[in-house]
Amino acid sequence: MTMSITHLGTGSRGNATLLETKGAKVLIDQGFSGAQLEKRLKRLGIAPTEIDCIFISHHHGDHGGGARIAQKRWGLQILANKRTAEELGLDPELTSYFDALDLVKVGDDLAILPVPVPHSGADNVAFVASHGGERAAIITDLGSWTDELVTHVHGCEHIAIEANYDYNRLMNGPYPYSLKDRISGRGGHLSNDQTGEFLANVCTAATRSISLTHLSEKNNQPHLAESTVLYHIDEVFSGDITISLQDGPDYTHYIGEKSTEKHSEQSESLEA
Repeated sequence: MTMSITHLGTGSRGNATLLETKGAKVLIDQGFSGAQLEKRLKRLGIAPTEIDCIFISHHHGDHGGGARIAQKRWGLQILANKRTAEELGLDPELTSYFDALDLVKVGDDLAILPVPVPHSGADNVAFVASHGGERAAIITDLGSWTDELVTHVHGCEHIAIEANYDYNRLMNGPYPYSLKDRISGRGGHLSNDQTGEFLANVCTAATRSISLTHLSEKNNQPHLAESTVLYHIDEVFSGDITISLQDGPDYTHYIGEKSTEKHSEQSESLEA
């Protein structure tokens, strides 16, 4: 039994992550146009109509802007909290609502737990997916974290989390002070250092892989994100760390049986 986690693309121009088990295919967020989503899924040999449902973390366009398109074009079911659904103008007949910490089951072998995270102007949630006794966390768009989030992410086998900006690049860059202040505030985004500090609190011997996501194209670089995070987690993490960028999909993580072998096979196939 395995669950695969594939980032179709992460960043300010769109986000979507595919979770796939034997019994379910689920998207976390849909921030792409219909054509882009179709194109990215096609690289994995999947049609949009094969998706069972889409969970939306919050209403900002790069995470939920394509949700209504998915409803209109393919009749896909969207799951979101009430504020997110209202802000996106979703079709009520194709929308199901969850509250924070409601465990939502999809099929016979997948469960999704939405966990609140602080993000200005949105009722944002992270998601913790459970399959076969193992867990994967998808966390993005937060300027800080809560004890509750640490509790639910602690010991996850896979953790995908934003490392949005390098602090010095942001502060010395061209953005106006008001934007810099918003990005670096409690309701903004995580810096590389903050991401490393969070991971140092939640990684255990069970944590086998980490994906750093949602890197700013202006205020970060992959090598800065990776080296900064590794500095903080060097003593608590010895697994696989990867960077997910805007143009994907580029690799797949697996949790469950034969995870290492399957990850290697998928990486080769996507590079071909």
